[in-house]
Amino acid sequence: MTSAAPTKTQYEAVIGLETHCQLSTETKIFSPSSTAFGADPNTHIDPIVLGMPGVLPVLNQRVLEYAVKAGLALNCQIAPYSKFDRKQYFYPDLPKNYQISQFDLPIAEHGWLEIELVDPKTKDVSRKRIGITRLHMEEDAGKLVHAGSDRLSGSAYSLVDFNRAGVPLVEIVSEPDLRTGQEAAEYAQELRRIMRYLGVSDGNMQEGSLRCDVNISVRPVGTEKFGTKVEIKNMNSFSAIQKAIDHEIDRQVAAIEAGEPIYQETRLWEEGSQRTISMRLKEGSSDYRYFPEPDLPPIEVAPEQLTDWQAELPELPAKKRSRYETSLGLSPYDARVLADERTVAEYFETVVQLGADAKLAANWITQDIAAYLNAEKLAINEMALKPEMLAEMIQLITGGTISTKIAKDILPDLLTEGGSPKAIVETRGLSQISDPKQIEAIIDEVLAAHPEELEKYRAGKKKLQGFFVGQMMKRTSGRVDPKLTNQLLSKKLNS
Repeated sequence: MTSAAPTKTQYEAVIGLETHCQLSTETKIFSPSSTAFGADPNTHIDPIVLGMPGVLPVLNQRVLEYAVKAGLALNCQIAPYSKFDRKQYFYPDLPKNYQISQFDLPIAEHGWLEIELVDPKTKDVSRKRIGITRLHMEEDAGKLVHAGSDRLSGSAYSLVDFNRAGVPLVEIVSEPDLRTGQEAAEYAQELRRIMRYLGVSDGNMQEGSLRCDVNISVRPVGTEKFGTKVEIKNMNSFSAIQKAIDHEIDRQVAAIEAGEPIYQETRLWEEGSQRTISMRLKEGSSDYRYFPEPDLPPIEVAPEQLTDWQAELPELPAKKRSRYETSLGLSPYDARVLADERTVAEYFETVVQLGADAKLAANWITQDIAAYLNAEKLAINEMALKPEMLAEMIQLITGGTISTKIAKDILPDLLTEGGSPKAIVETRGLSQISDPKQIEAIIDEVLAAHPEELEKYRAGKKKLQGFFVGQMMKRTSGRVDPKLTNQLLSKKLNS
């Protein structure tokens, strides 16, 4: 009797990410040329970038500061002594025929970050710690433009732009702790959140400021030995990371079950066909012939400097999410949305500090305000509605001066023009009607105007109470206190 064939559930993936993060310095890592994105080709270059004879690199001190702060934020051990190395390889967009990087003595090692995973069905949130093997500094290469085809093999000619050459990078290498495409995508997103919170990188994947290489293998569940590792190069979106990994897991499992070999190679993700394709067999580190960079001295970070940089770190996303849930009583979803961008989190916290209810502030920011910002393609600090204005509007609601409906009516003007919500309410006569006698008089008018509906209600159609509430709102332009109106209306209808 033969046993059943293996299934995908009998395998697990072992995944690690190598993430290149461009640092937001004004000048390059070893030269004074600008790092600004989008300039005309080959205008942000100099003899150092081009590797001219006799030139010497000088380390940009801001690069060291940003790299150390990134390492601290990722809970890494900062090396008291590190150095630069030459990584030898020829490529047309690498002018020197070597890259200055860090090999055996990187600036930071042995860290971790925590990711949150949301179950798509239950919406439950689980957390997982992902190890960080190392973080090191290096220079970026230039950019090749292949003309005449989307594929290099069909190009008529190639051009090279050296503007990106020498742009400072940190490469962050994770431990192989990831198991699914979802985990890898969330890891990359959390890494970008941290870099943006620190202000060390803008993390714009569409501009290449954050690029991920995925290392992935599969093995039978329960075994310790890793399978043959495949690298997928230059993932530039979170959805691409997840899709490429999910596809590659399926491809490798299918190959193993068919008795086909898995080659250690570099593959590319083809967005159009939604598959990975082979690019080249993978080189080992020995092929790069590393040796210490002779033109740069070793790096020693003084303990007092390390203390100063540690003190300058902001509260990071994971800590904010936890505080929002435990101290402010927000849901995990609201906490994630609010903490995603530092500017949004700071806006929200200012509104709460000014006395607004935290849950109401979260609702307005994550719903109405977020919809407006998305439609207008604005950042939260670019709109006219400042934190003090939103706090004032929320306090008008909680104080009973206006209803939520009135707030929604005046919000468009506040978003585009700003101003005092209180002054707008007073000028337009929008204060909420909360005098019981005045509300009772309006109820009498509404009931007298709709005798047929009143008769049907008293005959048993109790859902018509909503109709009468709607008529009250229509008659008063939404100004009546909805809670008090329902109480008084119910009393009148059932008397």
